[in-house]
Amino acid sequence: MDRRSLAAAILTGGRASRMGGTRKATLTIGGHRIIDRQLDVLRRLAEPVFAVSSLAAPADADIPIARDRYPDHGALGGIFTAIAESPHDRTLVVACDMPFLNAPLLAYMAGLDADVVIPRSARGLEPLCAVYSKACLDPIRSRLERGALEAAVLPESVQVAEVGLEVLAAYDPDGLLFINVNTPHDYERATEVFERLAKPLRDRIMDELGP
Repeated sequence: MDRRSLAAAILTGGRASRMGGTRKATLTIGGHRIIDRQLDVLRRLAEPVFAVSSLAAPADADIPIARDRYPDHGALGGIFTAIAESPHDRTLVVACDMPFLNAPLLAYMAGLDADVVIPRSARGLEPLCAVYSKACLDPIRSRLERGALEAAVLPESVQVAEVGLEVLAAYDPDGLLFINVNTPHDYERATEVFERLAKPLRDRIMDELGP
């Protein structure tokens, strides 16, 4: 896969009211902001990487911002803007509150030939971690204009490739990818998950160093 043929867009969401106004992308997990953790992964896979925002505030990182063409239309409006603003036919779209993006899995998804490449986890389709082609623009625009805003409903009349549970388990055995941070409770849980997974590594290091 040539990263120059794929763009990546981070949907930065709205006003983060459930987080007390704190920008979710700036929260830290394991000492690093979520946005920086995401950029570390996405820049290995795609060029350019940009943000989609409905706010006039500056970006949470030094990346270009595309202003949401359909503000107040939820995630589907952000997905549309990401596809429309992308310089490439295919765009990887992710939410800004996913701290555990998985580069090998995303590379696998980007290598599949379809207009929509979307994971289906145990909770259903995951439209905020999916690859979309320009063929999705017209069907998504039609839905936006008639107020059908459910992001997990796939665009009509396009080729879809679903990434199922078996593949997800092979690339993401700890089930981290779809952990998101929408609320303070989610943030606490994500931090605990990181610390639990990181602890064995620290313990091994200490054992090697000795007393």
